[in-house]
Amino acid sequence: MIVALIDSGLGMLPTSAWLRRLRPDLDLLLCLDPEGAPWGPKPRDWVITRVVEAAERAVGLGAEVVVLPCNTASVTALEHVRERLGPGVPVVGTVPAIKPAAAASRSVAIWATAATTASDYQADLIARFGNGATVVGVPCHGLADAIDLGDPARVSAAIADAVARTPADCDAVVLGCTHYPLVETEIVATLPAGVRLFDSAEAVAAQTLRRIDALGRTGAGTGAVSVLLSGIPGELPASALDYEAGRLLGAAHRT
Repeated sequence: MIVALIDSGLGMLPTSAWLRRLRPDLDLLLCLDPEGAPWGPKPRDWVITRVVEAAERAVGLGAEVVVLPCNTASVTALEHVRERLGPGVPVVGTVPAIKPAAAASRSVAIWATAATTASDYQADLIARFGNGATVVGVPCHGLADAIDLGDPARVSAAIADAVARTPADCDAVVLGCTHYPLVETEIVATLPAGVRLFDSAEAVAAQTLRRIDALGRTGAGTGAVSVLLSGIPGELPASALDYEAGRLLGAAHRT
């Protein structure tokens, strides 16, 4: 069973690592797009085309399930991918963990990219799942880019800026970009004590496994990890190995 995960950069790593931990027999096809990254600032139609083409390419290589562990790809292209691939190929998207955070706290901050923070998409999620809590968006300028580059100084500066923008009474932070769990330890160390973090990577991995089981197909896989870089077979970027999730996947890729 091959599961393809599609993102422009390293935001796919947390969900991919959860799949590796939960079902190490699955074959993972990691589809990054260094030539097109980042997707967030790109025109909507461009992103749709890029993501749909990546999904079609993955299915052509044998993927039976496609995951979009990327908020931009999920918001922009999820339904287009589902339409193109048809009902026989499950396609799993990503939604920030606003609902569980708002159920656990009365004051929630959503850390996300500037574009996502200003989007109607995030406003709609807050309206639907805010559960009466005070929910504020905090734009994390440059954090995703710094994570992709593996630049510790820029990561630290971006986290410090986000903490400064987070309301003092907030006791829950939603990591609304799939890159951010890669630096969770530093985020926890920088936030005030007692602030809880919520992210969707484990939930997306669990939903993927449910969709796999629903297929009812025999045969799992060999546990192989393969990488495509803008459609060309390659290696995980060196910066991926700066993070635990990247090292886990990188070790599997080399075996």
